[in-house]
Amino acid sequence: MRLTAIAAGIIALAVAGYPAVSATASRASAAARAPQGMPPGPQGARPGNETPEPPETSPPLQTGQALQVQTTVVNVFATVRDHHNGIVSDLNKDDFKVYEDGVEQKVGYFTKEVDMPITLAILMDTSGSMANILGAEQDAASRFVRQVMRKKDEAMIASFDLDVNLLADFTEDTSVLDRAIHRATINAAGPVITPGTVPMHGGGTNMYDAIYLACHDQLGTEAGRKALVLLTDAEDTGSKMSEGDAIEAAQRADSVIHFILITDYSAIAGYGGGVANHMATDTGGRVIAVRNEKNLEKAFTELSEELRSQYVLGYYPTNPKRDGAFRKIKVEVSRPDVKILARKGYYAPTQ
Repeated sequence: MRLTAIAAGIIALAVAGYPAVSATASRASAAARAPQGMPPGPQGARPGNETPEPPETSPPLQTGQALQVQTTVVNVFATVRDHHNGIVSDLNKDDFKVYEDGVEQKVGYFTKEVDMPITLAILMDTSGSMANILGAEQDAASRFVRQVMRKKDEAMIASFDLDVNLLADFTEDTSVLDRAIHRATINAAGPVITPGTVPMHGGGTNMYDAIYLACHDQLGTEAGRKALVLLTDAEDTGSKMSEGDAIEAAQRADSVIHFILITDYSAIAGYGGGVANHMATDTGGRVIAVRNEKNLEKAFTELSEELRSQYVLGYYPTNPKRDGAFRKIKVEVSRPDVKILARKGYYAPTQ
């Protein structure tokens, strides 16, 4: 099945200059999957199992004014690794500091989260450059899905090349996902325009379009922890949307982008590696370079571990403006010689 429903929308977005996208709604199915009793964040996430402290001040009510509570909770998922790249799992609330636009925030709740449902978008590069490794990519992706997914987790599968193809919509059924993964096929044909898909600039690898569509149309209305996992060499040659559009869509959807960077050369500092590192860093994800089938299996194992080893920090921002502006986030840990993976910011609500 193709992503036909968004073809007209993406053309309109490009023509209109890509207006801001709101991702405040959560699908009923996603809300049902999220743990109960936890405060929603700006995108409907429910990350902690501790009750956050309420804001210290509220504007006074005017005579006859109805009581309305508009509380924005910012949720930050953080993974901490030591200098040996091992997961650090013994930190507590006092070990963390969170800053928004340079101003320290009061962490209202904290927990180490391993069981909160995860919503995954697995995007597979099926352009001609992946022809020699597609079979291994499919086998490893299938094992990853079976390994990482637990009860209430959901995943979708899409492939991208000259088109962006939805192979399986969100489901908890790993057998459905497995079949979808193995339906992916290499498409290295000449420049075409397939009715109902994203328009091309003459053909190519449409990675940015795939990320944008997965975030804007799929993950944007999901709740809880959300991640994209891309298997690709990260070289985009035909997207309508830009790298910046794709990053913004992920940030608005509160989604982390992880790359399993498939490359057959010794360094990843080239075009594809630079793009992957930029997009992962800006959304709180990571890049794992893969050059053979053995490393591919190891990469999925590391990623599975990371998705199940996150700290959750929640705070009420000291800036109460609902102006839709981008707010920068910085997370610090008191322990030396550690690396922190966390999102770099979020878009404030507008209402």
